[in-house]
Amino acid sequence: MRITYDSEADALHIRLVEGIHQCRCLRLNDWVTLDIGPNESLVGIEVIDASEAMGEGAAPTVLLENVLARSA
Repeated sequence: MRITYDSEADALHIRLVEGIHQCRCLRLNDWVTLDIGPNESLVGIEVIDASEAMGEGAAPTVLLENVLARSA
């Protein structure tokens, strides 16, 4: 999983599956779009206007619970 933020676009992207995938976009609301890949798998999540969606100046805390490291 990879989480990136583009300050110029004010966009937060959570990449759940690495690699290049042919995706369709499913817009949930004004801020959140899901990237749906092959076999209807969730490939990524994009939050546009992220500073507005998360609150100005708010840096989210990332907490991983019950997540096991997977060997390559």
